[in-house]
Amino acid sequence: MTSRRKFLRGAALAAPATLATPALVRAQETIQWRFQTYAGAALGEQVTKPVIDYINANANGELQVELFYADQIVPTGELFQALQRGTLDGVHSDDDSMASPTPTRQFGGYFPFATKHILDVPVLFNQYGLADIWREEYAKVGVAWLSAAGQDPCNFNTTREITSVSDLDGLKLYTFPTAGRFLSQFGVVPVNIPYEDAEVAVQTGELDGMAWSGITEDYTVGWADVTDYFLTNNISGAWIGSFFVNQERWEELPEHLKSVVMAGIEAGHTYRNQWYWGGEARLRAQGDKLELRSVPAEEWMQVEEAARTFWDEIAQEGEVEQRIVSIFRDYNQVINQAGAPYTNG
Repeated sequence: MTSRRKFLRGAALAAPATLATPALVRAQETIQWRFQTYAGAALGEQVTKPVIDYINANANGELQVELFYADQIVPTGELFQALQRGTLDGVHSDDDSMASPTPTRQFGGYFPFATKHILDVPVLFNQYGLADIWREEYAKVGVAWLSAAGQDPCNFNTTREITSVSDLDGLKLYTFPTAGRFLSQFGVVPVNIPYEDAEVAVQTGELDGMAWSGITEDYTVGWADVTDYFLTNNISGAWIGSFFVNQERWEELPEHLKSVVMAGIEAGHTYRNQWYWGGEARLRAQGDKLELRSVPAEEWMQVEEAARTFWDEIAQEGEVEQRIVSIFRDYNQVINQAGAPYTNG
């Protein structure tokens, strides 16, 4: 009996250790990803880092993502190539800035007057079919498109006052490729330089300002310190940017880690929605670095009308372009009929 008791007691003590052993064995080595964003460090802290932090905190050590900011590994214009060949595993960017070879390129970033507000972007992708188009087009070129979201509008912050459309003439502006192509008809001179050089370029006179963001970014990245005026008129209500992953890296990822990545991206979308929406209002109302200027709405209408012609030109470039422009037209018709608050500028 004494021996039997000792045996049972020993077995009971050994059981927890035996059951715990599998949890101590890692099924695989930590997956390492290198991820670069279009944004510089100050902006990236708000628009990309929360996503990466979420993934690293919730992947249980199975996936570790290292974040790099604008131009740290490759120039922003080479992000797609680096992603496709595996130099980078993931990217946060708009299609336009990263020189995407897909028909979606000119619709990322700021496609003129395609949106009114930040929430238009997820609606267009999730309710109007843009997500299907983006996913299909990137699958053709070895890249997994994961998700898109809106950010800030495309206003102007400049060293010169803009109170009329004619004041755009001759302005040297740092802007997105497609936005620059559109604005050139009003005399704007688009200047293509590395993101981190833009602030100094204003100080040296190489630039007169930026048509790159809303007022939240102007204050966050330091542009409000080197420009004087903020134009409340915009050429687009929200930036369209996406998260991308090299197709092979994405396919290799276990399903539970894919879920963690997607949850991190969606959490980041939610954070940016309130950060931008609140920031735009607060800094217009209470910011003390930029003086607000506006072009009368009836005069600015000529810029919006020019965008419709621009849409027609883009739609003629291919079948995919035609599909995307058609979606923008359908959505704009809906919100114009809906009225306020959907069409408030």
